[in-house]
Amino acid sequence: MIRKVMMAVRSLSFLSKLTIFGFLLATVPVIFIGAYAYVTSAGEIQKNVSAGKIQLLMQINSNVEQKLTTVNHTLNQVINSTVMKRALSQTLTAGDFMIYDNLRSEIRYMQSFDTRLEDVVLINQRYNWMIKNSGLYAFDQYPYRDELARLADTVDGGGWRLTPADWFYSEEATGAAGCGNNISLVKKLPSAGSEQYGLALANIPVCSMLELLKQDSGADSGIMIIDEQYRILLHSDEALIGQPVSAAGIDPLKLDDQNGQFNALIDHSSYSVSYYRSGLNDWFYLSTTSVASMTKQADSIGSYTLYVCLAMLLLSALVAWIGSRRMYSPIRRLLLQLGERATDLHNRRTNEFQAIGERVTGLFQSKSALESELRQHAPQVRTFFLIRACQGSVRPSEIAAKLKQFGYSEQLEHWRAMAAVTLQIDYSEDSRYSRDDQELLLFAVHNMLEELIPAHQQLAPFIMDQMIVAVIGSADQEAEAFDTMIYELTERMQQQIDSFLGVQVSIGISLSFRSFGSLAAAYREACEALKHRMKLGGGIIIPYANVNAGQPYLSLGYPAHIENELLDAIKLADKEKAKELLRSFMQAVFAAELAPQEYQIPLARLLNNLLVVMQESGIGLAQLHPASGSLLEELLGIRTAAEIEDWFWTKAINPLIRIFKDRQEEQYHNLSEQIIDLVQRCYDTDLTLEECAQRLHYNANYLSSVFRKETGYSFSEYLTMYRFQMARKWLETSELPIKDIAAKLCYTNPQNFIRSFRKQEGITPGQYREKRRTG
Repeated sequence: MIRKVMMAVRSLSFLSKLTIFGFLLATVPVIFIGAYAYVTSAGEIQKNVSAGKIQLLMQINSNVEQKLTTVNHTLNQVINSTVMKRALSQTLTAGDFMIYDNLRSEIRYMQSFDTRLEDVVLINQRYNWMIKNSGLYAFDQYPYRDELARLADTVDGGGWRLTPADWFYSEEATGAAGCGNNISLVKKLPSAGSEQYGLALANIPVCSMLELLKQDSGADSGIMIIDEQYRILLHSDEALIGQPVSAAGIDPLKLDDQNGQFNALIDHSSYSVSYYRSGLNDWFYLSTTSVASMTKQADSIGSYTLYVCLAMLLLSALVAWIGSRRMYSPIRRLLLQLGERATDLHNRRTNEFQAIGERVTGLFQSKSALESELRQHAPQVRTFFLIRACQGSVRPSEIAAKLKQFGYSEQLEHWRAMAAVTLQIDYSEDSRYSRDDQELLLFAVHNMLEELIPAHQQLAPFIMDQMIVAVIGSADQEAEAFDTMIYELTERMQQQIDSFLGVQVSIGISLSFRSFGSLAAAYREACEALKHRMKLGGGIIIPYANVNAGQPYLSLGYPAHIENELLDAIKLADKEKAKELLRSFMQAVFAAELAPQEYQIPLARLLNNLLVVMQESGIGLAQLHPASGSLLEELLGIRTAAEIEDWFWTKAINPLIRIFKDRQEEQYHNLSEQIIDLVQRCYDTDLTLEECAQRLHYNANYLSSVFRKETGYSFSEYLTMYRFQMARKWLETSELPIKDIAAKLCYTNPQNFIRSFRKQEGITPGQYREKRRTG
């Protein structure tokens, strides 16, 4: 029998032998793990239970502290109220109903909160009165006057105390009938005086607090609370309330940390005690659990683990014997496909795995070389794809899959809001760079943007049409927060580029969008916004939301250069330039030698694109053409070039310019009004244009251009004018000294104010005040 077994083992392939050995070897740690689990499960369970108990105690502590803090806060409001201060200084009788009623209203306000508060007691020993839920009493006739007086002598300032419910009669304890004790917040009155002759008590019945503990702890009945002097405040056994914690079988010396766990002998049984110490009032929250119940659970877990390990051992042996024969079949087929034969392996003194490993290593080397070459070209391929996506040459449904291939899985998963940003370099006569340096500057700015924009918020920036384009996204889908983040980021980009390269750039920002399928439209919006620097000047940040009343942009891409400039002039409400471009467009059309019918084609295309601009901007056709006829039919019915040009101007272009100008003026007017409002509210601070831009979330240069166009003054000129207006008002209507007026208007030196005032008005402030009053 043994000989047959040995022959069978020798006849097994290398893989079969290795499989049997592996399975048998795997069972050894399984057996050790089972034994270890059996031995250590009790300790782990106790540790886990203790951690869970501490978490429960922290939750209970949080809920109790919330109640206590609310009671403390509302009681402070009562004792510091005007009504209380007035009542403490006089005798109260049945005739002082108004004061009594006001005090009762304050107390009822305290009891309106969900704090389990049963009664609020106010005592004035000097004027011999006491107020409770049931009414007004003479303090010297109250049965528990001596006990309450002793309580007042022992309380130092205030704090929580355990008090007998009998002191306050049963008639106030309707909500907690049969409850023998209260947890009372005690404060001396008056709270701010050096002589204190009164007392305020806010009473929470112990029974109510026990109900709160039961709600938080569920079926766990082993919860108790002890105070900083180790006396039991709350316990399921009411006989222990007020007793030292040692009466419950717990050693107070072991409560020596913020939280922890220890074992204690309670009623001749071993218990695990978990505790948590409150940071508010040094109370301890304790939970007790029987060790026997946890050990019983550990025994069942250990036994179950042992049975599982034995089953796994038997199963491993069976699977190893049966599975090894089947597992070798695919290995043999793989060897044949690789061109390896058993005889060749024997001659080379190598096994199946070594042969397969050699072939796989060769494949991996080829794969690594190919991947290395692909990695070198990946940035160029990625840039080419992003350019095509912005041009609208990629189907929206394909963009997400392509971005995932380029390693943007995190952005696809987490981004909820996105925007396209276009950046273009502004050249000026005093710049140290010329347009010949443009390629180098674009390269430098491109590298800076890759570092300035956080990696998780960007698709890699790329250069396109002499602009740098970046797509920025965020997981924050709140529109206002996202717009603020984009604006602050672009402003930081602009500042850093200017600081390091000395180059001024303008930035256009698209409307925010949710889907990568809108990338092409967002790119065109950013380009459209950037075109407004022709009118507003360079070095500005222009969100598309401030252009065209924030209507989404849809470009149909008509290629004629003159027409594009004409459409831009219309959108910018530049009437003179639009008229000149219309004339140039007509001259170019009619300069061509065409048949009369063929002139209709470019004219119809111009009309069509004007209507497209109208629709894209949210302008109704009735605003341009109130009549019911067709604009195209009217156009085709005109016969001379001069009449056609006049028709385009009067019927389409000029009405569009008026609409865009009204929108622009409304936008500018709103911004200017907000700036003026800031000036009128903050003229007495060191207000700057940059601070206004930060508050309004706009670029400072853009605000400066808009404000000057709307008011005819620069920001600093208007601020100075308003300050002098206020100075003239104060000089005419008040007795403020001139130095105080100068200080209120943010002049560090009164002499500077006097010189500025004289330059503005022709006389000194003192002379102005005297002239106005004598005149």
